[in-house]
Amino acid sequence: QVQLVESGGGLVQAGDSLRLSCAGSGPTFASYAMGWFRQAPGKEREFVSAISRSGIMTYYANSVKGRFTNSRDNAKNTVYLQMNSLRPEDTAVYYCAASRTSYYNLRDGSVDAWGLGTLVTVSS
Repeated sequence: QVQLVESGGGLVQAGDSLRLSCAGSGPTFASYAMGWFRQAPGKEREFVSAISRSGIMTYYANSVKGRFTNSRDNAKNTVYLQMNSLRPEDTAVYYCAASRTSYYNLRDGSVDAWGLGTLVTVSS
């Protein structure tokens, strides 16, 4: 099973940009659909974005559409989340997720592996 490690979180101001990375272990990374979820303090974990195995198809939550971009580099076993125009309400722990099924099933919670998360804090 793939193991995932996120990086790139930090403290930024509203309007700034940040890029998260998620490195996956093992030779089967390209066989997983990948995604990002987040959990804000006191709230449930919510879906942010998903990307297909090839990287051609992506899906975004309405709250981040137009501001966040999900991409992957299968040669590097890495998926990225470029976050622009950050808002205080984007403050959360961001988790990388992998699914053996599909990017749309991952969106619906079909996750086979989780990373430990990276904290993003956006100040106003």
